Amino acid sequence: MAKLRVTWSTVGIAAMLAALLAILIAAAWFASRAWTTISGPPMPTAGYVAMTLGIVFSLVVGCGLMALLFYSNRYGYDDQFKPGNDDPK
Repeated sequence: MAKLRVTWSTVGIAAMLAALLAILIAAAWFASRAWTTISGPPMPTAGYVAMTLGIVFSLVVGCGLMALLFYSNRYGYDDQFKPGNDDPK
């Protein structure tokens, strides 16, 4: 029985990128339409400050946790513990 080899052709990659780009454009169009057509009272300055602080805090926490993850992996804190070996390295 012959092996089936799957290769990415240039046409396949172009079709995939075109489909993803179309989805991105449609999502951006929908988001912009939803943002401009929904009416309501304007957000006060305190709301913008709170939103900015929340975004910055979330990014700091996410980046800090990723940094700890890479540090832990690089220095062996994620390695399997072997009983009887009290030496950490």
